[in-house]
Amino acid sequence: MKKTIKYQKLTILWALFIFIMCSVNLGGVSSSPMFFPGFDKLTHCGFFFVLVIFWTTGIIRQQNIKFLSYKSAAAILTWCLLYGGLIEILQLTVFTWRSGEWGDLFADMVGAGMAAFSILVIERALGHEKV
Repeated sequence: MKKTIKYQKLTILWALFIFIMCSVNLGGVSSSPMFFPGFDKLTHCGFFFVLVIFWTTGIIRQQNIKFLSYKSAAAILTWCLLYGGLIEILQLTVFTWRSGEWGDLFADMVGAGMAAFSILVIERALGHEKV
C-alpha cells in the first residue's frame, strides 16, 4: 500500500483537486463573458486527461515497466468512469448548486480515453524506433 501511494501521490492530489473543483459553488462563473459555451465540457475533458497521465506514469514507475498493458489501460478507464459517475451523482444529489449531467460524464471519458490512447501509441512508437 505504501509503495502504491509513493508512486500515485500526484494522481491522488489531482483526483482530490477534481473533486473539489466539481463540488464547489462557482456562482455565476459559467455565465461570465470570459467563458464560451462548452467550456465546462472542455474542463472535464482536461481534468480526466491529466488524471490518466498521472495514474499511468505512477503505474509505469511503480512496476518498472516499459509499456502499459491494455488490461491496465482498461482498468484505469473503468475506474475513471466510476469516479466521474460518482462525481456526477454527487452533483445531482448532494451538491445541489451543481448539476449532474451525462455530457460531463461523456467529456470525462473522452479525456480519459484520449490520454490512454495517446500513451499507448507513444509507448509503442518509442518501442519501435530505430537506434
